[in-house]
Amino acid sequence: MDNITALGGDVYEIDTKMAGYSGITAGYLILSDRPCLVETGTSTSAPVVRDALASLGVGPDDLASVVVTHIHLDHAGGVGDIAKFFPSAQIVVHEKGARHLADPSRLMASARMVWGDKLDTLFGELSPTEAERIVALGDTGAVDLGNGRTLSSHYSPGHAKHHVGLVDSGTGDLYVGDAAGVYLPETGDLRPATPPPDFDLETALNSIALFKALGPQRLLFSHYGPVDAVQDTLERSAEELRIWVDLTRQAHAEGMDLDHAVAMVRDRTKERYAALEMEGEAAEHFELLSGAPSNVAGILHWLNRVNP
Repeated sequence: MDNITALGGDVYEIDTKMAGYSGITAGYLILSDRPCLVETGTSTSAPVVRDALASLGVGPDDLASVVVTHIHLDHAGGVGDIAKFFPSAQIVVHEKGARHLADPSRLMASARMVWGDKLDTLFGELSPTEAERIVALGDTGAVDLGNGRTLSSHYSPGHAKHHVGLVDSGTGDLYVGDAAGVYLPETGDLRPATPPPDFDLETALNSIALFKALGPQRLLFSHYGPVDAVQDTLERSAEELRIWVDLTRQAHAEGMDLDHAVAMVRDRTKERYAALEMEGEAAEHFELLSGAPSNVAGILHWLNRVNP
């Protein structure tokens, strides 16, 4: 299938074809003795992911676990559907996200407030998962991949309060979710992801420092793909956060409303990203995944909390 890329170490990147686009959200299959899917993508992507797993030989009863880095709908919107397709799989999530997978009503209501009519096209509806199938992780935890291989979980809030990074003992891969931002493989651009309501600068920087300390061999971005230059990329990730926060803080101090703050930050950061010089899909992808309005709104929300 054209949406599967072998990354070595029995790891396969699956393009979940979010909202029909390529290269937006990746799921990853670790085809170990106890196969594990990291990130499901959205609910509308669930059939795409199921078919990709089937083509890799993983049938309905073969998947041992599904792990999500956090419960935002581009990462975990498909959990309920994937749980139905693979009835033997445990569903693994940080304890702060567990109840929302069992009863998604509040999460879906707040997502609808943010996205409105776009919600159905972009994400679809997160269906509930039976509570007894959900494994809630504390600040650290481990998922058994079989044959002595584990996926260890490390609490990494800042982007979201239910976010974890995941390290595969077999490969040294670190699944970064959104805690290190959004990476665009076409251009090598990296941009922060700071949506409301959970963004917190110090917490986010601490999570990036934790990722550095874990000493991974490779970063696997949910948006999008593998990156080998681990330390440089994590340093860039922290730098981008600081730049976006500094600019938004300036706009906030000048009393700008959200629209003016977004325009100012967008203008002052655009030369940092080759994607924005390109017409068409790359720039569109970047805006969809890490839109300036969402990033600036998240930083303003945090600034109002720390300096009311």
